[in-house]
Amino acid sequence: MWNLAAYWRGLPLKPQGIVVVLAGFLPMLAIVAMGPAVPTLIAHFANDPDARAQVPALIGAPGLTMAILAPFSGLLVDKFGRRQLLLVATGFYAVFGTVPLLLESLDQIYVSRLLLGISEAVILTVVNTLIADYWDDKGRKNWLFLQSLIGPVFGGLVGLSVGEASKLQWNAVFFIYLAAIPIWAAMMVWLFEPKKVGVDEPSAEQAVAKTAFPWRSAALTSLVTFFAAMLYYVFIINGALAFAEVGVTEPDRYAQLIVVPTLFFLVGAVLFRVLANRSYALQLGVFFALLGAGLAAIGLAETPSAMAAGVIVQQTAAGMAVPTLLAWTHSKFDFAHRGRAMGIWTAAFFLAQSQSPRLVHVLDQSTGSMQGAFLTAGIIGIVAGAVGVAIALALRRPTQALASE
Repeated sequence: MWNLAAYWRGLPLKPQGIVVVLAGFLPMLAIVAMGPAVPTLIAHFANDPDARAQVPALIGAPGLTMAILAPFSGLLVDKFGRRQLLLVATGFYAVFGTVPLLLESLDQIYVSRLLLGISEAVILTVVNTLIADYWDDKGRKNWLFLQSLIGPVFGGLVGLSVGEASKLQWNAVFFIYLAAIPIWAAMMVWLFEPKKVGVDEPSAEQAVAKTAFPWRSAALTSLVTFFAAMLYYVFIINGALAFAEVGVTEPDRYAQLIVVPTLFFLVGAVLFRVLANRSYALQLGVFFALLGAGLAAIGLAETPSAMAAGVIVQQTAAGMAVPTLLAWTHSKFDFAHRGRAMGIWTAAFFLAQSQSPRLVHVLDQSTGSMQGAFLTAGIIGIVAGAVGVAIALALRRPTQALASE
């Protein structure tokens, strides 16, 4: 049986790993923290006729900025280094995240959320770059696995805290961004500039050649990431609408039905760890196949319980999504180009967040139902999974042939 204690003892650079994992959750707060506070914010701005449209827009505003600016943040990372940029971005994150506590206008709050997205673009780009800088391939996968395990627990605690705090004060949700301050302090103490220390291939990183940026690899990883994230957000954004088509219209009933299935996100994280030593083509193939199967099952379901079973499969795939895509992308770039590569990856992922609803709307209109949209998206995912597995098998045959000679 897997020994968790031995696994933890074998992890290198534990203080750095903990800080990087915690910092990686900061951009997630923009979505997780705001969700439970939406009704309270709408009620506070009840006199504004646009509040029902503007308040939900506050959730996606940072993601829009991240999609636009992340590639540029990647350029800054490669040019000026990691640690200093991360410290500056985290400091501004605390400022832009909490400034709505002093604002009374939805327009002003929206602008502050766009500015928050600038900080988040830098934070996520640097964090994903440091994961590749500090550890070798095995270490990266181990820390990505731990990040995937901790994420759902962290998100649940944040959601509960915000829900309770919103009962006390309409804008209490914005206090959660003060969490950046202790994380910033931990960065000051434990994070170091990897280029100077040279943890990963020190001789190559300290005297790195001025090679051309591998645009072909960047195009491949960003396109696959964009495609994967488009499917990844189908349920996250439209799940309640799909359940409504099988008779679940009450928010509390919907929450009850998906609470257990969403725990299978953790199973997906474990599955990523199990497949970590297999080819990236196989990992991506399994991820796409599971995601497609889950979405298709939701689309075919005729009862709420059957739909919840589809969510189990979908959430298992969701738990594999980010670590699988990141580990694969890390493998394609060396130290000199990781910052820009992670900036492009971040842009692709968050651009998909804004475009996935458009895709689902088109599929909804063309099929005549939200379940039809889910089924179509699911079939697309299954086909992508089959392609990944086929590539993995094709790459494996030459190796087997050489071994037999």
